[in-house]
Amino acid sequence: MSVTLPESVDAWRMVSARRSFEGTLPIATLARLCEALSSTDGLVEYGMDFGRDSLGISYVDVRAQASLSVVCQRSLEPFALPVVVNTRLGLIKHERDEAGLPPDCEPLLVADDGRMSLAAVIEDELLLALPLVPVNPESRLPDEVTSHESEEESSGEGRSENPFAVLRELKK
Repeated sequence: MSVTLPESVDAWRMVSARRSFEGTLPIATLARLCEALSSTDGLVEYGMDFGRDSLGISYVDVRAQASLSVVCQRSLEPFALPVVVNTRLGLIKHERDEAGLPPDCEPLLVADDGRMSLAAVIEDELLLALPLVPVNPESRLPDEVTSHESEEESSGEGRSENPFAVLRELKK
């Protein structure tokens, strides 16, 4: 088990050696992820285990967890979104090899020379775990939007007739 994360590794050697990596990574070092966040503070805790399953399929198990700061699309306020990733990636050399992966295994296309960036794999999985529209579960819509008084006021005087009333008359 290793605490430091190498910049790149040979995926096939890692599988043969059944290597594992664990540690923390500053969120600020993940440039693509930072573009989707409101703050780059914090750390990602990760774990990666390389191996080969009973069918002989090479894989890497990726575990990561972080508290990511995103903007709530309801209130437009930043909030901390806890993100947990626990996935198995099947290592493939060609896209056609994807059909041979088990259903619980996502494909990861490895370069011809076998080199892969572990930080990029962690970053990809965190990006995939982010919701398309982040909403803070503790946020509420403003009272002006949810109050029923505005509906009652508009139902009184000043309200125009139903625009489809003319069509109703034509139907008769």
